[in-house]
Amino acid sequence: MFKQICFFRKHPDMSMEEFMDYYENQHSQLSKRMGRSPSIPNAVRYVRRYLQHEKNPVTGEVHDPGYDCIMEIWWNSREDFENSQRVMQDPERLAAIKADEQKLFASHANPVCSVIEWDSPMGPNGEATHVDLRYGD
Repeated sequence: MFKQICFFRKHPDMSMEEFMDYYENQHSQLSKRMGRSPSIPNAVRYVRRYLQHEKNPVTGEVHDPGYDCIMEIWWNSREDFENSQRVMQDPERLAAIKADEQKLFASHANPVCSVIEWDSPMGPNGEATHVDLRYGD
C-alpha cells in the first residue's frame, strides 16, 4: 500500500465551515462535475481530515498547527500513485484544478509527502490490529 498526504491551509476569506463545505461538495467532486474520469485513478481511499485545534495536555495552550486540513490518498502501489500524478498534470486538467484551488486554499505551496507507516500492537492482549477497507454498507 502506498499513501500520500498533503497539508492545506484554507483560503483566508473562508470560514472553516465554508472551507469544509466547498472541499466536500465542490473540489473533491471536480472531475466528476466536469464529466471526466477520476483525477486520482486507481486510488483506493481518499480522505480529508479537518483539524480542530485542541489544548495541549502538557501546556494547556492551543497551538496553531499551521494547517486546516490533512488530505490522504491510498494506492495499491507507487506505480498507481505515479500514474495518477501524470493524469493530474495533464495541462487541461491542471488548469481546472489550479483555478478551483485558488478559491479553496491559501496558496498552491502545500506540502506533499509519501508515508511509511508502522502500526503498534494495540489489541487487548498485545496482538496486532488491522483495519478492513469496505465499499458500501
